[in-house]
Amino acid sequence: MIISPSVLSCDFGNIERDTKMLDASQADWLHVDIMDGVFVPNISFGFPVLEAIRKSSAKILDVHLMIANPDQYLEAFKKSGADYLTVHYEACTHLNRTIAKIKELGMKAGVALNPHTPISVLEEIIPMLDLVLLMSVNPGFGGQSFIPATINKVKKLKELIDSTQSNVIIEVDGGVNLLTGKQLADAGANALVAGNFVFNSANPAQTIADLKAL
Repeated sequence: MIISPSVLSCDFGNIERDTKMLDASQADWLHVDIMDGVFVPNISFGFPVLEAIRKSSAKILDVHLMIANPDQYLEAFKKSGADYLTVHYEACTHLNRTIAKIKELGMKAGVALNPHTPISVLEEIIPMLDLVLLMSVNPGFGGQSFIPATINKVKKLKELIDSTQSNVIIEVDGGVNLLTGKQLADAGANALVAGNFVFNSANPAQTIADLKAL
């Protein structure tokens, strides 16, 4: 299981400290949520913070764009240190072109789906992808409750990946804890994003290790 703690839930006054804590933990990736206040009703952070995280960590940066018109920023995210770059299906008019550009820039390409968006929209593009991120809450804010229908959605996505013999990581973000994480792992998820569950715990590094063991 790939564990990708969300730095959106860290202490922003001590972001270097928390990034280094994650870097020393069993976390595989660092999940960085970029929000623009347009695609989602919240604003997080941009290139300077991403660059600072890159300098403080040797981990893979798993960058999730919750922004409108992501195409105009793809090169900038590459320069800022993104390894995986995930765009929302709902934000991309020409998704094939966007994915092709991400790969051309040398990053791994992911597509995120909001809770209401069906798996079927990926049928034509799944062979191009490295990752699919299923949102198990409505994007924009941390700390929301897990949407149980996501478990069946993971199963449907795994069926699509298997039927097309694609090599795609199934990542889930939102309301992940040891209970929901186990259910998602059993359904076929390969990667879990956890924010509040990690950073609000008494021992974040141990919580990451517990998730890693699912």
